[in-house]
Amino acid sequence: MDTLQKPVTKNDLLSFKLPATIDEVIFQLENIIDYCEINNSSAGYFAVLYHKVTCKVKECIADKNFEDAVRMEKLDVMFASHYLNAFYLWLDNKPTSESWKVAFDAITDKSTLVIQHLLLGMNAHINLDLGISTGLVMNGVLLEGIHDDFNTINSILGSMINNIEGCLKSVNPLMKLLDLDIFNYNEMLVKFSITIARDGAWGFTEELSSKKDSDYENCISERDQRIQQLGISISKPFGFLLKLIVKLIRLFEKKKVKSIINLLGK
Repeated sequence: MDTLQKPVTKNDLLSFKLPATIDEVIFQLENIIDYCEINNSSAGYFAVLYHKVTCKVKECIADKNFEDAVRMEKLDVMFASHYLNAFYLWLDNKPTSESWKVAFDAITDKSTLVIQHLLLGMNAHINLDLGISTGLVMNGVLLEGIHDDFNTINSILGSMINNIEGCLKSVNPLMKLLDLDIFNYNEMLVKFSITIARDGAWGFTEELSSKKDSDYENCISERDQRIQQLGISISKPFGFLLKLIVKLIRLFEKKKVKSIINLLGK
C-alpha cells in the first residue's frame, strides 16, 4: 500500500545543506514548491519557474549543448545556491541581500502580480547572483572562456519565459483578453529585458573579476543597491497609468497559489 508523503515543513527546508549537484538543486526546489503550495505562499511562483529552467539546463548538459558540461553543472549549482541560500535565510527571518529582500517583501504584499513575483526573482538572481557565481566558478581562469556558455544559459532562461506566456494568460484572463504577449507586457509594466539583464550581468562579472578583498565586497554591495532600486521599480511601478493597469489586472488574476503554481509548472 502506498503511504502518504509527509508534508514539507519549514524545519525540513532549513535542515537542507546547500546542493552539490544539479539533482540536489532540483530536489530542494521541489521541496520549496511543495512547502509553498501547503502554506499558500507566492514564493512558489519563482521556485517553479526556476525548477523548469534547472531541469532544462540538466537536459542541455546531458545533450552536450554546452562547451564544458562539467563546468556548467558547477555554475548551475553555484548559481542556484545563491537563490536557495537567500530563500532559507528569508524563511529563517535572517537578512538577505537587498535585491532579494525586495523580492521576498513582495511575497507578503497581496497586491503583487504573478508576473511581478517572477520578474523580482529574475532581477535579483540574474542581475546580482549570476555575475558573482560566474566569477567564483572561473576564479583564476580566463573569464572569456565561459562567455558562450554564459549566453547559452541565459538563452535557455529567455526561452522558458517565452514558454510561460500561455500559462500567465491562464493565470490572468485579462492578459488573454488584451492579447498581450509577455515581452510587450514586461516592457509596458516594468521595462525589464532578459537581454539587458544578461548583458548587464556579464559586465558585472567582468568588473567583479578585477576586484580583490574589500574592493570585491564593495563592488557587490554597490551592485546590490542598484539592483534593489530596479526591484523597487518592478514591485511598485511609477506613474498613474501603470499603477492603474496593475490594479486592473490584479482584479482578474487567480488567487489560489497552488492553482497558479500548477499552471506555471506546465
